[in-house]
Amino acid sequence: MDTVYLDHAATTPTDPEVMAAMMRYFGSRFGNPSSIHARGRDAREALETARAQVAALIGAAPEEIVFTSGGTEADNLAVLGAAGARPAGRNHLVTSAIEHPAVLNACKSLVDGGCELTVLAVDPLGRIDPGAVREAIRDETFLVSVMHGNNEIGTIEPIAEAARVARERGVPFHTDAVQTAGKIPVAVETLGVDLLSLASHKIYGPKGVGALYVRGGTHLAPRQYGGHQEGGLRSGTENVPGIVGLGKACEIARRDLADQAVFLAYLRDRLEGAIRQALPELRVNGHPELRLPNILSVSADGLTGEALVREMDKQGFAVSAGSACTSEAPTLSHVLAALDLSAGEALGTVRFSLGRTNTVEQIDRAADAFIRIVSRLQALAELEDAAGRRGCR
Repeated sequence: MDTVYLDHAATTPTDPEVMAAMMRYFGSRFGNPSSIHARGRDAREALETARAQVAALIGAAPEEIVFTSGGTEADNLAVLGAAGARPAGRNHLVTSAIEHPAVLNACKSLVDGGCELTVLAVDPLGRIDPGAVREAIRDETFLVSVMHGNNEIGTIEPIAEAARVARERGVPFHTDAVQTAGKIPVAVETLGVDLLSLASHKIYGPKGVGALYVRGGTHLAPRQYGGHQEGGLRSGTENVPGIVGLGKACEIARRDLADQAVFLAYLRDRLEGAIRQALPELRVNGHPELRLPNILSVSADGLTGEALVREMDKQGFAVSAGSACTSEAPTLSHVLAALDLSAGEALGTVRFSLGRTNTVEQIDRAADAFIRIVSRLQALAELEDAAGRRGCR
């Protein structure tokens, strides 16, 4: 039985066009882009073409793109790099309660080193208040980092408003756009950000490569040292095949973005509508309108997300109980904990994340399977609860 893959927020299959573009650089076109001979110049040309493709996706200048090993490194370079370059006397940074662990743990490491951190709360729909950013910024603040779109619930944050507040105070602003770049319009000038992270494998490119946008004039300290590649911010011989793949993935995403956003939102709404109609007691998490087109987070109070994921897997559907970066941890998701959910709802949460190869027929079958599974597990839970009550008499 072929599995219907509905976990695209965790990773995506590599596009055949991307694979074809990459393969040449595993074979005859293997040069080191730092070499000045013909093979090196060929690799350098491929690298710069990819840099321009990434920049075009987000409306940046090519020279503002720094290639990394992925979204985590891009986030770390933004947060820790800003800390390393901060002016004397600035030891405070601001982030939100629902950030990816790559940002939160980087911030925590700075706290361990003596920095002060303000963590912004979110409302029950998962949105920060830009006014809270204004209140949080101090004279000592050297960075504000708030993600663009959340990987677990899909809520899109008011980045342009928050970044405007930071700019008025002269504080650099970073956003993790790993889940948004290539899925909804992302333009660095419209958002007004100074730093923006993205990852290849979220947009049908290869794993192990990403990029950080660094606005001209934004100061960062490197996190690794060597031969001064990537403007000295990310030393080490560049992963040319992976970077070529990232560039091609960005080119395809830019070409197809508008149509894909409409299509994925249609599939998401169809899935949500079927579940709501059959199981009105379930909770849909995140903002009802300001959300990513491909993510649907649903909570079934009294059940466990792990059980629902396993049962869906048995029926041939790949979904998740939350972020792939935290799914092995036995603790409650920090994102769900930040919302107005009961413990039962948080533990009973499943995330569907849709992709461009999904079909209406697959979505309808997934909805039917999920409804049957939830109904069956709820009935079993009621029987067990009744048996337990009788046993107490």
